[in-house]
Amino acid sequence: MNTAAIRCTNDLKMYQALLDNTDVKRMRERIQRKEEKRKSPGIRRHLLATSVRLSRSMSAGLHNMADRCTERLGLCTPLELYVYAGPRFNAACFKPEEGRLFIMFSSSLLEAFADQELLFVMGHELGHHVYQHHDIPIGYILRGQRLPPPGLALDLFTWSRYAEISADRTGAYCAEDLQSVARALFKLASGITGDRVVRFSLDEFLRQVDDMLAFDEQPGQGAPMQDWFLTHPFNPLRVKALKHFTESDLMHSGGIGKTELEDRVQQVMGLMEPDYMEGKTDASRAMRNLFLAGAIAVADVYEGISEQEREVLKSFLEKGYAVENLDSRRLRKILPKRIAEAKQWASLTQRMQVVRDLC
Repeated sequence: MNTAAIRCTNDLKMYQALLDNTDVKRMRERIQRKEEKRKSPGIRRHLLATSVRLSRSMSAGLHNMADRCTERLGLCTPLELYVYAGPRFNAACFKPEEGRLFIMFSSSLLEAFADQELLFVMGHELGHHVYQHHDIPIGYILRGQRLPPPGLALDLFTWSRYAEISADRTGAYCAEDLQSVARALFKLASGITGDRVVRFSLDEFLRQVDDMLAFDEQPGQGAPMQDWFLTHPFNPLRVKALKHFTESDLMHSGGIGKTELEDRVQQVMGLMEPDYMEGKTDASRAMRNLFLAGAIAVADVYEGISEQEREVLKSFLEKGYAVENLDSRRLRKILPKRIAEAKQWASLTQRMQVVRDLC
């Protein structure tokens, strides 16, 4: 199986759309010009100066893991592995330079993670390279002198979270052990590496997601605003998404199909996204338009829209939105068009959310 097959669909869609974005293109061109003019040494010189290169004789086990990951992911680029002194669990894969690819680990991560957990981390970092995630200069755009348009900023954060889901899948594909993968994410989330005081439980870790979903039961309810601007999904959500991945036919025959997998992941990831009444994406707009047309059509069926129904509708809409100005006859007429648009842009799980709210 090739790596393109396991890439998260929303990652790929948003990646392609962002590459076509004018602001992203402009920033990529600016970075390219700067790199062409650069006379100082590149990333390899910096790594050699600030960290320790781990040769095969120094760390045969780690290089064997790298060999497994590169074979599984179909990579031919030579790898150099580095470690730096750091108390935080961290790893990074840098853009290739002079025909070499670089992975850097913090010392604390190498000491605290078991072999299968390190396979996941290494496969995850290589996944970012495989899917060319570095082509989207998210840090440059978000921290630039000019703030990006709000819609672009939200898209960048949302895409970044889905990019992490794709990289998690390559990591899990290399490790082939959900328990070890989940334990690695538990260590990242908690900082706990032993079982003297706390014994890790995959089921209990996943139960956190169920409790988060309970907060999402209110109609039109979305994630708190601070969650929209995070580049990484919460670790329990990542484990839930990976559990769905390991249950799919991408990992074993007879599993769930790719479409159902992505719908399940979309539902999990929705816990960190604006609800469709506030979102700026094509899917959010299509869902919002469908809900308004559907709600008005349903409410108007019997003796017009009552005052109680107006109040219910207002609870979904922004303050000051004039429900009474909506043309119920026109909305009923264009309802089929809005259904078609929702089918085009929104996933099955997202459309089910609209139906739930209409009920």
